[in-house]
Amino acid sequence: MTEAQQTFIEMSKRYEALKEEMKALKLIMTESMIEIGVGKHFQDHVDNTVFQIVKPTGTFISFDDIGYERTRREGEAKGSMSMKRANELGYNVK
Repeated sequence: MTEAQQTFIEMSKRYEALKEEMKALKLIMTESMIEIGVGKHFQDHVDNTVFQIVKPTGTFISFDDIGYERTRREGEAKGSMSMKRANELGYNVK
C-alpha cells in the first residue's frame, strides 16, 4: 500500500466520523432552534456574535426547516447577518 493510499484511508475514516458528529450536532442545534423560535435573536456575550433564528429560503442541496444567521466573528470577512441588521436589532457590535 502506498503512503498516499494509507493517508487517504486514515483521512476518510476521520472525515466519516466527523460527518456523523456533525449530524448529531445539527440535530441538537435544530432542537435548540425550535425551542428558541423563528424570529428570535440573541448575542454571545463572549465574542459579541449576534444570532437570529430564521426559516431558510433553501440551499442548492437541501432545504432545512430552520436555521440561523449570525454576524461575522473576528478574522472573518463577513457573516450571514450584517452588522447593520444586528444594530437594528439593538445589539452593540463592532
